[in-house]
Amino acid sequence: MKQFLRAGWFLVLVWWCAGSTALRGAEPAYEAKPDHPFFREFAPRKAPTPAGLVLREGDRLAICGDSITEQRQYSRILETYLTVCVPELKVTVRQFGWSGETAPGFLARMTNDVLRFRPTLATTCYGMNDHGYRPYEPALGARYREALTAIVRAFTNAGARVIVGSPGCVGSKVPWTRATQLEMNLNLCELRNLGIEVAAAEGVGFADVFWPMLKAQFFAVQRYGDVYQLCGRDGVHPDWAGSFVMAYAFLKALGLKGDIGTITADLQGLRATATAGHEVQGFSDNEIQITSHRYPFCATGEINKDNTLRSGMTLVPFNAELNRFLLVVTNATAPRYIVSWGSGYRTYTREQLAKGVNLAEDFAVNPFSEAFDRVDAAVAAKQAYETRQVKDLMHGDEGRADMEATVALTEKARQFYVEALARAMTPVTHRIKIIAQSQ
Repeated sequence: MKQFLRAGWFLVLVWWCAGSTALRGAEPAYEAKPDHPFFREFAPRKAPTPAGLVLREGDRLAICGDSITEQRQYSRILETYLTVCVPELKVTVRQFGWSGETAPGFLARMTNDVLRFRPTLATTCYGMNDHGYRPYEPALGARYREALTAIVRAFTNAGARVIVGSPGCVGSKVPWTRATQLEMNLNLCELRNLGIEVAAAEGVGFADVFWPMLKAQFFAVQRYGDVYQLCGRDGVHPDWAGSFVMAYAFLKALGLKGDIGTITADLQGLRATATAGHEVQGFSDNEIQITSHRYPFCATGEINKDNTLRSGMTLVPFNAELNRFLLVVTNATAPRYIVSWGSGYRTYTREQLAKGVNLAEDFAVNPFSEAFDRVDAAVAAKQAYETRQVKDLMHGDEGRADMEATVALTEKARQFYVEALARAMTPVTHRIKIIAQSQ
C-alpha cells in the first residue's frame, strides 16, 4: 500500500510539473553559438525557417527599410536574383527605403507610400535606428514591438503577406555614439528576438539578418584582418559584402532552394539533357551548346575586400544553397577532364563530375556575366527612380500640391524603367566543352 501511495504521489507530482511547464510556456530554443568568447553574452532565439517556397507567381514585392535599404544594395541583389534566377515566378519588386527611419516612422507613411501600390508580399528591415545606438531598455523594446506588430497587421489587412526582417549588426566603430559595440549588438539581438515573437504571434515569416551577419563579421575579421569592415566604414551601413549577407538572409526566408539548372552529359551515349529553363541545342565534338532562359547569380571581385559581392559569397553558403548551376558528367572513362566554359576552364576528376560540379561557384566570370550585368544595371536604374518617386516627388512640392496626380505621372515615368528591365532579360546561348586530360 505504501508503495502504491508513493507511486500515486509521484504521478501527481509529474502531472503538476508538466502542467506548470505548460502554463509557463516551453523554454525557447536558441541558435547554436560558435565556441568563442565573442559570442558568449548573446542569446539569439532559434529563428524559424519557411516550410516551402513563400513566393507565388506574379507576386508584387515591397522591400521596406531604413537607410540601409535606401542604399539600394541588398534590395538590388534581391531583385536581380529574382529576375534572373527564378524568372518563371514573374515577381516584380519595388524598394521603399528611407534614410533614418524607425518602425514607427514607417508605420506613419506606409499607407500613402506603399499600400497604394498593392503589394502582395513585403519585407521589412527595421531596428537599427529603433535601437538608438545604446544599451537595450525595455521601453525601447516595447515601442519597437508595438510598431512592428502594427506594420504587420496593416500589411496583412491589405492582403499582403509579410517577412519580418531583423536588423543587422554594428561594427567596431560607430562614430556618433559612446555605447560599445557589444552593448549595441546585444540591443539589436533583443530586437531580433522580439521580431521572431511578433512574426510567430501574427503568423508571418521572419528573416534572420542579425545572426548570420554577426557571425560573418566575426569570421571575416579572423580570415581577412581588422581592415575588413562587413558593417561598413561607419559600422552601420554595409558595403557590398555585408549587403550580400543581408540579401542571403532574405532569400532564404523567401524559401528559395537555389536550383538554377543542371546540365547532364553522357560521354558514351553522346547525349546531353537540361532541366527547366535551359535547352540543349546540340552535343558534338565534346561540346554542349545550350540556350538558357534562367541565369545563375554572377559576381566578381577580390574575395578579401569588404566592397565586393564575391567576398560576401565567402562568408555565407550562398552558392551551395541558392546558386547551383550544375554540370553532371556520366560514363566518363578518363581520370580527369578539362571543362571550359566561356573564356575560363577548370580541371575536375571523373568522380567530381559524376557527382556534379557547380559552375556558378567555380567560374566567377562566365558566359552569363555580360547579360547579368545588363539586368543588374536595369534594376539599379529602376530602384534609383523609385527612391526619387517616393522621397522627392510624392513627398515634395508636387505631392503636396496633388498627391494622386503626382503618383499617376511618376508611375508612367517608372514604367520606362520596368520595360527596360524586361528588355534586358534575354536568353543566353553558351557552350560547355569537356575534354579528357592527357596523362
